[in-house]
Amino acid sequence: MKLQANFLCALTLFLAATFGTLHAQDNNVNTEFGVKGGFNMSNLYGSGDDVDDNNILYGFNAGLYATLPISDFVAIQPELLFTTKGAEFEYNNAFASGSTKFKLNYIEVPLLVRVNVTKNFNIHAGGYASYLVSSKITGDGSFDFDQEIDRDDLAKFDAGIAAGVGVDFDPISIGVRYNYGLTTVGKERTVAGTTYTIPDAKNSNLTLYLSYKLN
Repeated sequence: MKLQANFLCALTLFLAATFGTLHAQDNNVNTEFGVKGGFNMSNLYGSGDDVDDNNILYGFNAGLYATLPISDFVAIQPELLFTTKGAEFEYNNAFASGSTKFKLNYIEVPLLVRVNVTKNFNIHAGGYASYLVSSKITGDGSFDFDQEIDRDDLAKFDAGIAAGVGVDFDPISIGVRYNYGLTTVGKERTVAGTTYTIPDAKNSNLTLYLSYKLN
């Protein structure tokens, strides 16, 4: 999942390069309302660390979207999603083996600028804000457990940047999107004059999605 820098940089450059040619295009984007869902590959990364391919937790997202044109090829796309995030940690030593899953469930509101380069191909970028609705930690292997986490022990709000590409087959669209969290999952605490954050990590999420236009 090392898309965080290369993927977003490439999309930004591509977006800038295409604006000069889009004036010749016909009406590429129309008003849409629909439903969407997808497959998540989530991870957590610490301060100063790169997102890597380890500790990926698989999940899903589902919800609603709208595409609201502001020109012949540019639209604002708000969405309302339920999405799962977190990470999975595996261990294997002389005493025990298994995995622990740290699961975070959010109501997420992305707000994106969508550019239809052609009638059937779009790139989109923007930001998102999320509200934590539930969280738990589960274990499989030498130690089996399923424990809810008090939301008061974690940051209830998450926010970050998002970018992706989509292909439209009216009324169905498919695409890929990467969300890069900018806020820590853990809550800052001060104990005995020392301030710390547990977990001191941020969300990273790659989504493969499918949407269906209702209008």
